[in-house]
Amino acid sequence: MRPILMKGHERPLTFLKYNREGDLLFSCAKDHTPTVWFADNGERLGTYKGHNGAVWCCDVSRDSTRLITGSADQSAKLWNVQTGTLLFTFNFDSPARAVDFGVGDDLAVITTDPFIELPSAIHLKRISKDPSEQTAKSLREIRGPVGRINRAVWGPLNKTIISAGEDAVVRIWDSETGKLIKESEKESGHVKAITSLSKSADGSHFLTGSVDNSAKLWDTRTLTLIKTYVTERPVNAVAISPLLDHVVIGGGQHAVDVTTTDRRAGKFEAKFFHKILEEEIGGVKGHFGPINALAFNPDGRSFSSGGEDGYIRLHHFDPDYFHIKV
Repeated sequence: MRPILMKGHERPLTFLKYNREGDLLFSCAKDHTPTVWFADNGERLGTYKGHNGAVWCCDVSRDSTRLITGSADQSAKLWNVQTGTLLFTFNFDSPARAVDFGVGDDLAVITTDPFIELPSAIHLKRISKDPSEQTAKSLREIRGPVGRINRAVWGPLNKTIISAGEDAVVRIWDSETGKLIKESEKESGHVKAITSLSKSADGSHFLTGSVDNSAKLWDTRTLTLIKTYVTERPVNAVAISPLLDHVVIGGGQHAVDVTTTDRRAGKFEAKFFHKILEEEIGGVKGHFGPINALAFNPDGRSFSSGGEDGYIRLHHFDPDYFHIKV
């Protein structure tokens, strides 16, 4: 599998997102400019200029007309995908970390980091079809747990919000009332900060990755732990194949955490596991630093990874991949 190397970011990658058709790939990095690429050949189509801080997360509407981005500059921005025009800015009092469009694209969830006196928070925004009618008003603001919320996504039919972050607990909130419905159990859950969260194509289950060197698969409605995938390095990114029973996990220790005695330091490969059997089935090497972002193309025939090295690696699977026997 020869990867296509995409170099468009000056700083480490933070997030990757395909549109629903799988023909566009959006990338976020610490260099302030979200970028859009052709997902087939890795050609850069354009950038979205307007943030002046690291961009942590993005999401694209179902019809691929609008992009939402969350940034360390204490704002989340709405963009016109095609023209790159900035449509609206949601300003906050602390960095915006996670963003996610609801089903129907008329709702968005945005999380903000704890900052000085402020706790972490989950903001629900109505997204207007007409940008001129867009307001900054929150439909609801949920006061979050202690520590940062690294990811928040909508549950089935926008009825719930699933959040996870530094305190290692996965939570399900009622989006109507803002009340906490469920949280993951201490015994079965992660023991260190959760870095990433990725939903399955049908939304029935989701995968979390943590610095405790594991990824866990959960049932979206009941928050039952289904599977655990163990690796020997911190997990920064996870993704679920929409085609096969595979999950991909990426990470690696950041240079600041690597001690001189740790022989396993490095190891910056994307590891594939069988979703049901929890067995490792292969790995893809290539990055010169930890992997911070992973995404499967919605057709399941390619995937991309983004690293601390500033590169995106786009992999189209070989035919053999579809016939792996475990």
